[in-house]
Amino acid sequence: MKGSVMSDKKVLICDDDEGILDMLGLILSDSGYQTIPVQNSLQIYEEIKREKPDLVLLDLWMPVLSGDQVLRTLRKSPETENLRVIVISASREGERIATEAGADGFLAKPFDLEQLISRVEQVIAA
Repeated sequence: MKGSVMSDKKVLICDDDEGILDMLGLILSDSGYQTIPVQNSLQIYEEIKREKPDLVLLDLWMPVLSGDQVLRTLRKSPETENLRVIVISASREGERIATEAGADGFLAKPFDLEQLISRVEQVIAA
């Protein structure tokens, strides 16, 4: 790992698309973050409890539990109410839904990689 200042920061990535999980994992790892991939949104609470990430990148449209359902649940729990969450979605309604559910940020798919890294840095630093 490069001697990055951010290397102690953990980013949990939750997306049902394995290709997106892999891509985001590589990009964020290259930028010095530890990444925790979660493909099944039902496992996210367990992973958050175990890993205590600094930030969650959360896809909006997933089978079983959607990203906004996950986010609303996180905001209701004292343990996770202040957890930083950036919602990612290809939906035109995505930003509104993310904001209403309590997201700290939103990125529209497909996103620019520079934009992704700068958004992650902004939200973690906030």
